[in-house]
Amino acid sequence: MTERLRGLYVITEDRRCGPEALRGAVQAALHGGARIVQYRDKGSDPTRRLAEARTIADLCRTQGALFLVNDDVDLAVAAMADGVHLGRHDQDVATARSRLPASGLIGVSCYDRFDMALQAEAQGADYVAFGSFFPSPTKPNAVRAGPELLKRARHELSLPTVAIGGISPENGAALVRTGADMLAIISGVFAAPDITAAARAYSNCFTIAEESHP
Repeated sequence: MTERLRGLYVITEDRRCGPEALRGAVQAALHGGARIVQYRDKGSDPTRRLAEARTIADLCRTQGALFLVNDDVDLAVAAMADGVHLGRHDQDVATARSRLPASGLIGVSCYDRFDMALQAEAQGADYVAFGSFFPSPTKPNAVRAGPELLKRARHELSLPTVAIGGISPENGAALVRTGADMLAIISGVFAAPDITAAARAYSNCFTIAEESHP
């Protein structure tokens, strides 16, 4: 399944819009070319969160996209997600792996630290994420990562890499050329007036990078 870890990776905004509105937003992103969808919601209503996660899981299956859940392994299992994404303060890879199905994917946020990426790879993660590469409206105080992390990852890691943080259609192709296998976008897609058009613009970064690669 790791060969599918390439392309536009969208992360849902933490908002209380209900399963149907969320479904419409995710469907629009998928129509624009999103290949991976992460459900991110820090709310305390487990019933709502499960309903939303299952709605997105069903939609992703019909569209051939991967569906991941942020932080919550129990929710990922209950929603029959393809995997989970872990941050700095979440459980470790081994614990998550023991609770997921054998085919479950695990991604790990590594911020601006290559040593965390090496550790994640050694522990059996399926991909790593670096960022923020640019100022981000979602996490304005996030640490900044440089393109050298992507270059190093391309040469020293066997895992796909995600670039996240303040990425635009104008700067995304350069990150792909440098070494990013996926571009993770939140507000750049879901806060856009036309979600499908925004997703298509980001998806086009991969075509641009391939066409301009020497």
